[in-house]
Amino acid sequence: METQDSQDVFRSGFVALVGRPSVGKSTLLNACMGEKLAITSPVAQTTRRRLRAVVNTPNSQLVIVDTPGLHKPKDALGKELNRVALGELGDVDVVAMLIDATRPVGRGDQWVANQVKASPAPYKILLVTKADLASPEQVQSQLAAARELASFDDELVVSATEGFNVDAFVNLVSQHLPEGPKWFPDDMDIDATPEELVSEFIREKVLYHMRQEIPHSVGVLCDDIAWSKGNHASVVATILVERESQKGMVIGKGGRMIKRIGTEARPDIERLLGAKSVFLDLSVRVQPQWRRDASVIRRLGYQAES
Repeated sequence: METQDSQDVFRSGFVALVGRPSVGKSTLLNACMGEKLAITSPVAQTTRRRLRAVVNTPNSQLVIVDTPGLHKPKDALGKELNRVALGELGDVDVVAMLIDATRPVGRGDQWVANQVKASPAPYKILLVTKADLASPEQVQSQLAAARELASFDDELVVSATEGFNVDAFVNLVSQHLPEGPKWFPDDMDIDATPEELVSEFIREKVLYHMRQEIPHSVGVLCDDIAWSKGNHASVVATILVERESQKGMVIGKGGRMIKRIGTEARPDIERLLGAKSVFLDLSVRVQPQWRRDASVIRRLGYQAES
């Protein structure tokens, strides 16, 4: 009996991106999607929400799960972010561990690798990221060091910003997904609400401009999205900080900083909503020690699924 050609088999499944903070998980997800959906910045803990993005190919559907960077937690928020990330490792078909080509492999990577080892996922792949920023010698050194951390079924060097080996990653992983129907319809690209994505786009701009001052103390709530004639949207959002001094920095002298944050976030929000224009009403509220408050963490959507 003739076996069915592998190209005729449809495969679908879940792929978790894991690694230390700032290794390039969100940048890779955006590259796989061909558009910006996950926020990025040089600041650790940029990713706070588990984000599922759907990549469709002619013969497969990958549900790529972007997780918060695994790190040593210092507060309730940090512990919850680790729970979010680790919770994905037990229920995916593929685990992709990312190693930054420009940073020495260290104890943090070993801790992540130990979690990857414990995952029941049947296929595990090593990705050395940011190849465009490293010399060939650095890349080879990182590969050698990473191989000492754990056993992987495959390895790949990528540059998400340059698009190098992004398609190769999608194609390689697709081959190792289980046979089965699509999990999500073709017109679904991400499992986040518009309000959640608006909040993230605003927080991204805060991180870029205030990375040295208050990056981990900032949370953003999208309070309302309203529509008017002509496809115009009005967005109301609140930036949370923990101290009065931080509120002053976010607002800036004469309101210049908060105006800059709003101006830079608006194009992303317009593209996200498909709006002709967006009026963005931003305010700043002091919520002392909100990162230690489970109710605020839940309201911001940073908690792990129960």
